[in-house]
Amino acid sequence: MFEYRQLDWKLIGAAFVLSVIGIILIYSAQYDAQTGDSMNYYYRQIIWLAIAIVMLLILIHIPLRMIDFFSYLGYIAAFILLVLVLIIGQSKGGADRWFSLGPVNFTPSDVAKLALMAALSRFLAYSKSAPESLKRLFISGLFTIIPVMLILKQPDLGTSMVFIALLFSLWFWSGLSPFYLFLIVSPMFSLLAAFHWITWVIYLVILITVILIARPKMFLGFYTIIANLAFGIITPYIWNSLAAYQKLRILTFLDPGRDPRQAGYQIIQSKIAIGSGGIFGKGFLGGSQSQLKFLPERHTDFIFSVLGEEFGFLGTLLVVLIFAYIIYRGVAIAARCRSKFASNLAWAAVTILFFQFFVNVGMTFGLTPVTGLPLPWLSYGGTSMILSWMLIGFIVLADYNWTEY
Repeated sequence: MFEYRQLDWKLIGAAFVLSVIGIILIYSAQYDAQTGDSMNYYYRQIIWLAIAIVMLLILIHIPLRMIDFFSYLGYIAAFILLVLVLIIGQSKGGADRWFSLGPVNFTPSDVAKLALMAALSRFLAYSKSAPESLKRLFISGLFTIIPVMLILKQPDLGTSMVFIALLFSLWFWSGLSPFYLFLIVSPMFSLLAAFHWITWVIYLVILITVILIARPKMFLGFYTIIANLAFGIITPYIWNSLAAYQKLRILTFLDPGRDPRQAGYQIIQSKIAIGSGGIFGKGFLGGSQSQLKFLPERHTDFIFSVLGEEFGFLGTLLVVLIFAYIIYRGVAIAARCRSKFASNLAWAAVTILFFQFFVNVGMTFGLTPVTGLPLPWLSYGGTSMILSWMLIGFIVLADYNWTEY
């Protein structure tokens, strides 16, 4: 018999508090001072919250072994959805990311996040190869690259970044040393350093010195040097192949003042909103940037900016602390699970939540690129709300079954 008392209600409660805060912020973000009304986004979010909690209750009753057994089938189903959305999906803003089901828009990329975390968790849990094995790295990398390529085709760079972060995080959790992770990701550093030949040469000298001292396996050392050289050489060609607006987007991220009325507008307005909130904020419905509609996408991408303006530093600190508690509990649960699959699953769920939180909050301060990743539980969106609660469900389920092998 299922024991509800054994569930981590503190973790569930923390997620619920964030969901309520999100609904309050969405109401404020869409409030019209002239009419005294808010648009019906917050009504929809309440409905999505109710649906998400029902989905949570269904998920926690599913045996963990069943999720383990069907994880690869779920991955195949997600792959099919990602292919279909490119063919028959709804096009919006030049992107094919949604299935339109009447009044509801459904994004298969969020389903793919859950499918990939389950498939990778299963593969890495049962693989007999060493963590640094080329076969193990290649197969798990292939699991990830396939949906990433389909998602980039939509295009959706932000979501594809979640998949890459998930892969590297699970590599680390399943035993791959940070040094090997650095060697694998080092070509990206070479790509950045190669924008000036002096920085690139210095970087290569440091990298080769580290390899000679650490002496990794011959193939990995050889791959690292060749890949870094290749990425550095093609950097000018990649930059020259970018469209003008793409170059401007990159430059604006580094310096929003370069294009304050277009590409840098969102970041500038977000910083103004957060900074004007001060310690205590301007009060509920009192934010000038949000109420006067200066802040774009204020109920979705930049909901954290509304929080900072209306509730100040103390309000943002409260939300950050609640998030920190959720991450802490998730990591603690992943660490104590006896089953490798359950441990990987909980860790993967924490990774997705943390990465989306970090990127979304970072972009409101101009620290990360504006990618469109929603803030879990706070940003408006049905699939985002359901995904966030499903991730909590996987953590709770792993905790409930932590004694199983």
